Amino acid sequence: MSLLLALSLLLACGDSTDPGNGNTPLQLAVTEVVGGLTRPVHLTAPVGDARLFVVEQPGRIRIVQDGQLLPTPFLDIDSIVRSTGNEQGLFSLAFHPQYATNGFFYVNFTDENGDTRVARYTVTGNANVADPGSRKVILAIDQPFGNHNGGQIAFGPDGMLYVGMGDGGSGGDPQGHGQNLNTLLGALLRIDVDGGDPYAVPGDNPFGDEIWGFGLRNPWRFSFDASSAMIYIGDVGQNTWEEVNVVPANSAARNYGWNVLEGNDCFGGGGCDPTGMTFPVIVYGTSSDGCSVIGGYVYRGAAIPDIIGHYFYSDWCGGWLRSFKYEGGAATELAEWDVGDIGSVLSFGVDGNGELYILSQNGIVYRLVDGTPTQQ
Repeated sequence: MSLLLALSLLLACGDSTDPGNGNTPLQLAVTEVVGGLTRPVHLTAPVGDARLFVVEQPGRIRIVQDGQLLPTPFLDIDSIVRSTGNEQGLFSLAFHPQYATNGFFYVNFTDENGDTRVARYTVTGNANVADPGSRKVILAIDQPFGNHNGGQIAFGPDGMLYVGMGDGGSGGDPQGHGQNLNTLLGALLRIDVDGGDPYAVPGDNPFGDEIWGFGLRNPWRFSFDASSAMIYIGDVGQNTWEEVNVVPANSAARNYGWNVLEGNDCFGGGGCDPTGMTFPVIVYGTSSDGCSVIGGYVYRGAAIPDIIGHYFYSDWCGGWLRSFKYEGGAATELAEWDVGDIGSVLSFGVDGNGELYILSQNGIVYRLVDGTPTQQ
């Protein structure tokens, strides 16, 4: 099945083939980079840096250098992180755009009380070790329940720090956070970490506060594609639909629908008024395809030219790898790739050169590679 889908993708792309393989349809594979990790949930690196920085959910950031997992963590904050549930812990890492000169990086985690904290740390004189005592809390948000904490942070092309916040948990958004502009829950936040202490609200934020977009249930992973100036948001659904939203990165005040909508449908059945809401570009049902969408990245690396511009994503229960290309306001060239058993996918990552990685609950980090057979 995946070969046929790959062939469909090949035909949709025109004469897109691996230069050394004649007309052999493109196939993808994965190669194991490192194993033995504990719930690896994020991977990133400063631009051009050959190292990999891998976030472990219990509260550590590990470095992979020259193919080896270094024994000493880059940062270990296990003692201040609550990670007792699947949706609590240390979630993500974002290097400041001027990291090379200021040594600042930011993390998103749930503290001992289960509340969201975004904090800044500083690297030491040893480039492989950060100073745990340099912690400066940038943003503190109380969490009413132990799930739907969001967790992604990322600097956008505009230099602002974006924070994905879930609706606060339980089920069905019982406190109505998704459509409430008086809370920072259920929203995509945008702050200026260089404009104030601890941050400033950008003057072009639409509501005069930190909120950039709202109506989100649990945006576990979002990412920017700087080449197309778009943002991709994988929002975990409730009972029926998982979704991926794609909008211009500069489009503020978007209402993504939760808890009026789940996917394209009125949540809970019955009628609703979706006027002014942004609909996803991809939806899939939990009854057949999975349970929790794992948002990924648009591929902009150099190793696999035929998939440049394709967005990759997965599902924690489904264990599959899918992609699409966003063109003309719609998802095109949809494909599912047979890359073997990669376990339960927890997250994706991109290295300092734009290559794509898959992080599995089995403790392994995989790199996406060209798996097209070579002709003899």
